[in-house]
Amino acid sequence: MGPAPSLHTTLERLEVLVQERKMSRSELLDPEELAARTALPEETVRILLRGGEPPLDTVGERVRARVKALADAHLARTGTRMSDLAGGISRELGVSAFWARQVCSGEKVPSVEFLHGLVGFFGVGGGEAFFTAPAPEALNRALLPVLAALRPAQEGLEDALDPMASVRLEYEDVRGIALRRARDLPPDRWSVLNATLKALLELDESEDVR
Repeated sequence: MGPAPSLHTTLERLEVLVQERKMSRSELLDPEELAARTALPEETVRILLRGGEPPLDTVGERVRARVKALADAHLARTGTRMSDLAGGISRELGVSAFWARQVCSGEKVPSVEFLHGLVGFFGVGGGEAFFTAPAPEALNRALLPVLAALRPAQEGLEDALDPMASVRLEYEDVRGIALRRARDLPPDRWSVLNATLKALLELDESEDVR
């Protein structure tokens, strides 16, 4: 598997999909929702979606801000107090409630071990990188699943936009092309395709025997 595309590339691909499918960009790329998913400031998300550069920060500042964002969201969602959250973290991760409270309020940077425990406690994806990754990478992590979910509906879009596609198709692996295009076949056509492939394989085996 190759490296993940950059945020710039991901946004370009999403923009093509938005225009092609006549979708609402504001609904697909909702800054408030993306900020909640990434624990990034909403203004930072808006800057990144516009193609701008986010404010400079250090790894420590990122960790403190994102832990605090998750803690604040937890308190708002559950209606509990910081003391309750700190107590829960203390019991589950084996740290003092005082230290947990300082970390959750953004006053202190947790140790690597404590940060690993917070990944599980808050149920975030991406491991410790959720807290430490630069803002563009963090937002890109959240957008890649959106792009992946929409790409099946984009089958054939690149070919339609590229006049040289038909020339390159002549040299592509025919099996790969067939499988990609067969993905959305209805069940009855899958049965026909399956029978055809089976017959071809049996013919190949009989020729090998001879």
